[in-house]
Amino acid sequence: MKPAELLEILSVAEKLKCNTRHCYTSSGRHESVAEHSWRLALMAMLLAPEFPETDMDRVIRMCLIHDLGEAFTGDIPTFDKTDADTRKEDALYDQWVQTLPEKTREEFSCLLAEMNAQETPEAKLYKALDKLEAVIQHNESDISTWLPLEYDLQLSYGAENVRFSPYLQKLKAQIDCCTREKIARGK
Repeated sequence: MKPAELLEILSVAEKLKCNTRHCYTSSGRHESVAEHSWRLALMAMLLAPEFPETDMDRVIRMCLIHDLGEAFTGDIPTFDKTDADTRKEDALYDQWVQTLPEKTREEFSCLLAEMNAQETPEAKLYKALDKLEAVIQHNESDISTWLPLEYDLQLSYGAENVRFSPYLQKLKAQIDCCTREKIARGK
């Protein structure tokens, strides 16, 4: 990859540092999309021993690029995001990807198609971790930042995505325990 091409890609990715998510950090500021993607990739790396048959390098790559479309659209909370929003984000992402060097274009396109199809163990794991990371972050934010609908959403979000893995089911149960404790404390 030519240095100029690398810099162009990084320039687009930098927008994820500026684009904030609905969620707050434990310090009380909005979380950036980049922070979410970084911690999601870290989760995948840390869980590699739990998924020895899974290509964790591929999962980490999915985690790192999964929200690049939000460099063009910004983040839309899951409870507000429509199919039309998803199509627009995917179209803008694909339009940008078509401008990338051939090998990068092929990898990003293949990864997005795999993530959207949700058929491989890698895609399923990435998606489950994506949902769980969001719930974990909400648990770490002050409860005063939660919307009323998030009290129930915290317990249901990601539940379907973890069904394929006994380990992830245990992790979700532990996260749910933390959620219930947080709600009971009111903090």
